[in-house]
Amino acid sequence: MNTVFDSRREFMKFASVAGPALLLSACGETQPPPGANQNAAGSGEKRASGEEGDEIEVTAVEDLMREHGVLRRALLVYTEAATRLRRSPGSIPPDALQKTAKLFRAFGEDYHEKKLEEAFIFPAIKQANGPAAVYPDILVAQHNRGREITDYILSVTQGAKLGANAEALAGALDSFVRMYRHHAAREDTIVFPAWKEAVSEQQYRELSDKFEEIEHQQFGKDGFDDAVEQIGGIEASLGLDDIAQFTAPPLPK
Repeated sequence: MNTVFDSRREFMKFASVAGPALLLSACGETQPPPGANQNAAGSGEKRASGEEGDEIEVTAVEDLMREHGVLRRALLVYTEAATRLRRSPGSIPPDALQKTAKLFRAFGEDYHEKKLEEAFIFPAIKQANGPAAVYPDILVAQHNRGREITDYILSVTQGAKLGANAEALAGALDSFVRMYRHHAAREDTIVFPAWKEAVSEQQYRELSDKFEEIEHQQFGKDGFDDAVEQIGGIEASLGLDDIAQFTAPPLPK
């Protein structure tokens, strides 16, 4: 195909204008591939064809929940760090926590929370005034408290050793993790579904595009892929990258 598209969403905008026949002709296909979901457009999912095969377009809620996945991995780093700090403060390199806090600040607090949730999700839910409308004010308060804790983590991990700050830091990490576990779970199961119900299908499609645009403006590239790479590197530095080690042991007989 000769036309170059900057993103999958731009491809889909071309497809909607060009029409199915031209789209299939441009991609060198005369019929949908076997097993293709021919009702995808009606369900809000958009299908794009690429060199590596068909892909399902990432919609706004899926994008939000994938971002939560990155932040949950940061919480797992904090949980492990708190345990090690209490057992042996010297076993945790400060720069690993510094990098985790910087990632949570840039990807979680400054982008996911401030640019998406606080700007688009929460106002729509409050305006809809449904059962989920009780959550935005609480969630914003938790965002603000989280930023205070992130400031603290960034401050105490600047030195070469954690030393006397170990116990206080472990407590801060525990409280941060506890808050965000409940926070993210409520967003995934109540807030995000309520937001999707509160906007029209057209608004939802437009906001899916808007969220990708904001991500590119914020990071200059695919922020999600970069964040996944960053958290993976942090996990590896702490020996947390092999998830097989976290398999639950057999039950006692």
